Amino acid sequence: MTFAMSSALSLALTLCSSAAIALVPGAIAAATAPTISPAARQVERLAARFYDARARFDPLLYATANGDGRYDDQLGMAIAPQVRARYLAQNHALLEELAAVDARRLSADERLNRDILEAEIRSQLDLERFPEHLLPLNHFDNVPSTLANYAGGTGSQPLATPAQYRAYLSRLEQLPAWIDQAVANMREGIRRGVVQPKAITQKMLPQFRQLRSSDPQASVFATPVRDMPASFGDADRRALEAGYRQAAARIDAALGRLVAFLETDYLAAGRITAGYGALPDGAAWYRARIRNNTNLDLAPERIHALGLEEVRRIRAALAALAPKLGYDPLDAFPQWVAAQRRFKPFSSDAQVLERYRALYATVGATLPDYFTLLPKARLDVQLEPALTRATASDHYTPVAADGSHLGTFWAVVNDPKEYSTVDMTTLFLHEGVPGHHLHAALLKELPLPDFRKFFTEHPSAAAYTEGWALYAETLGKEFGLYEDPAAYYGHLNDELLRAVRLVVDTGMHAQGWSREKAVAYAMQTLGYDEAQAVNQIERYMVWPGQALSYKIGAMKILELRERARRALGPKFDYAAFHAVVLGAGTLPLPILEARVGRWIATAK
Repeated sequence: MTFAMSSALSLALTLCSSAAIALVPGAIAAATAPTISPAARQVERLAARFYDARARFDPLLYATANGDGRYDDQLGMAIAPQVRARYLAQNHALLEELAAVDARRLSADERLNRDILEAEIRSQLDLERFPEHLLPLNHFDNVPSTLANYAGGTGSQPLATPAQYRAYLSRLEQLPAWIDQAVANMREGIRRGVVQPKAITQKMLPQFRQLRSSDPQASVFATPVRDMPASFGDADRRALEAGYRQAAARIDAALGRLVAFLETDYLAAGRITAGYGALPDGAAWYRARIRNNTNLDLAPERIHALGLEEVRRIRAALAALAPKLGYDPLDAFPQWVAAQRRFKPFSSDAQVLERYRALYATVGATLPDYFTLLPKARLDVQLEPALTRATASDHYTPVAADGSHLGTFWAVVNDPKEYSTVDMTTLFLHEGVPGHHLHAALLKELPLPDFRKFFTEHPSAAAYTEGWALYAETLGKEFGLYEDPAAYYGHLNDELLRAVRLVVDTGMHAQGWSREKAVAYAMQTLGYDEAQAVNQIERYMVWPGQALSYKIGAMKILELRERARRALGPKFDYAAFHAVVLGAGTLPLPILEARVGRWIATAK
């Protein structure tokens, strides 16, 4: 299959108005112009209200995780039915007010701002009819574990000053009420038949047991007290020590109630099915999840077919590569690579980090040949915290807008002696540069309003953010990094994973596949052992549609690049294309396509 999608996957511009799309990198110049029109000022006010409402609704996801520390003392109660209803009503009101703005009086940049705001408000309303709040916890993404990971001060929430300590303590003090609300929601979920699979509850239980501590001073949530800087004054020290001990004791009691409920009522009510199709109104729910994660109304069966087609294409490329690594048949090729000790040279965690930092230097020297837009903020490379290392995937957390912490690539190293070099290049290109860090750090430096500056973690951004990161992996070929057959194998193998996701995600949620069938397919196609396959499949079970965003987004960016290359011929330039794709921040795919199309027409 070529990089261009088939007509069945062509992107209808359902989210974009007929307004002209800004062509220059860095949008919203008019936002700072002294002669801004009343219509543009109204859009600005609506955008500010929208962002503030969204950040207060779920400050962990929409603010802290995106590098906005202004709400670090708030936990939010997004799962409370009355809070959710009030927030959705606010979004309906904002959408009505936005519709009343005369778009004819907006400049191209201002219309772009308006169109993205409309798309974002609609994305908040996409799932309104579905009881998302009745599934408040899973093993892959949950508030108690997120707060526990922040306790070391190396995550998205900094812990270096007394004010930052008090902000985090405030969140801890709000956690017991959040846990009790989650239990109430799950009880309602049992009544309505909206529950997690038993396998997911069985994965959650060890996490929440591990978070418990009968000794408040030994609690993971009291870690900041044990790491308190010597520069803190005596009064701050005493108050914070007492506050953290009390919060840790209350959290332990709340976790005790949660664990007891999960062990008995919830586990007994758990379903044996894997997909959302088994839930009430599940088929429509999953279709909405697809729209929310890809910005497109794509039929699950079409995505499934696309996944199978991509699996065949990538496996053919792997078969051609195998002899270059000294292996002939394709069968058991991944297992053979995994068994090669020559690809596992590490004896310590530090050596793994050193290798990534050397790779950062190599890639950094190449970037100026392909990018004119580069962030000033540097990337940090750290090890995934021990609490979540067993179930986590390698990931990135964005740089803070105020510079209080760096953008960080978190490498999951469970055993350095078994850590393979074959995946490191493509993984770094995805999570670091030119992938997530280049994009997310640029967002903080471009002159964008807050609702766009802090727009990376919401599902509606996934097709762009994850699509860009997967596209960034393909640039390893242009950079000359895949001349090493082992590194190219790592890239193809990771691309195969993204194709497999299209198959198993739609298989479980739309075609009734069992967890076991999806695990078997992943093992057979990817060469994973059972533990690896289960880790991936159970992620897709609790996060339906998100895994589709990588391939859908990347294929669209590659399609647009090929369209530009064909149209512009020798005038095509990588740096100019990348500036158009990145220069206005995160965009819904239909708006991105329109933007690139207008750039091509102008560049001709």
